[in-house]
Amino acid sequence: MNHRLIGAAVAAALACAAQPALAQQAGTYTLGIGAHQVTPKSDNGSLLGGTADLEIGDDVQPTITFEYFIRENLGIEVLAATPFKHDIEIKGLGKVGSTKHLPPVISLQYHWNSRGTVSPFVGVGINYTTFFSEKTSGPLRGNDLKLEDSVGVAAHVGIDFIITERSAIRVDARWIDIESDVELNGEKIGKADIDPAVYGLAYVMKF
Repeated sequence: MNHRLIGAAVAAALACAAQPALAQQAGTYTLGIGAHQVTPKSDNGSLLGGTADLEIGDDVQPTITFEYFIRENLGIEVLAATPFKHDIEIKGLGKVGSTKHLPPVISLQYHWNSRGTVSPFVGVGINYTTFFSEKTSGPLRGNDLKLEDSVGVAAHVGIDFIITERSAIRVDARWIDIESDVELNGEKIGKADIDPAVYGLAYVMKF
């Protein structure tokens, strides 16, 4: 093999190495393992006719995503997590309770530049949030607190930083519409307007 052929072979190999990612073809899927922080918006509604303003705390939990591609670069993603726990405070009174919730989200997502080293995406979907293990404390200790389940829209943006042909580091952010009726001892006393931003970091594997 002469020097020209060797040079051509090296150039071809370098060209392939410069494109580590494969296009997301129909029938392929990804699995992501990471963590997300749920950060409720600052104004979380009020109880008792507007006399008790709510503050709902943040939490971070492990998460997993599964995305199946129905067309090239167009996929359906499911987000799942271990239960998030949030402290519930009333301004001026401090902590009055806590709750756990699971917020699975199903989204339709489109990815750009999936053959490149940086691949952004956007998505829109639906969220179902179920609340459980409510507890009361402080001024509400001994009462029965209940938050009703919520259904709402969800928006998603993110970037995949490709590290090998079949793996990437993902940074993403979501906005989820979560509103829940709040009951105390079986009586509705107001609404929790949570609407969190959700920030995540994950390792994504492509199959």
